[in-house]
Amino acid sequence: MTAQELQIDVRGMLCPEPLKVVRNKIREIDSGDSLRIFATDPTTQRDFRTFCHFMGHQLVVDNQEGEIFEFVILKG
Repeated sequence: MTAQELQIDVRGMLCPEPLKVVRNKIREIDSGDSLRIFATDPTTQRDFRTFCHFMGHQLVVDNQEGEIFEFVILKG
């Protein structure tokens, strides 16, 4: 089975909505798949790092370019 990368855009959403959307999408994908996320809420950096730490996922991309945050979470 080949790993997939899905993408979601939560730009414009404010805490706690981006985390809720990501948590629900992570539940739908298989281990080894990744989720690329685009966000504008600065709290997503803290939220996604903490989420990955406690849920056993890997945050493989954590970038900011201007007001856009980009993350890639590899599901554990």
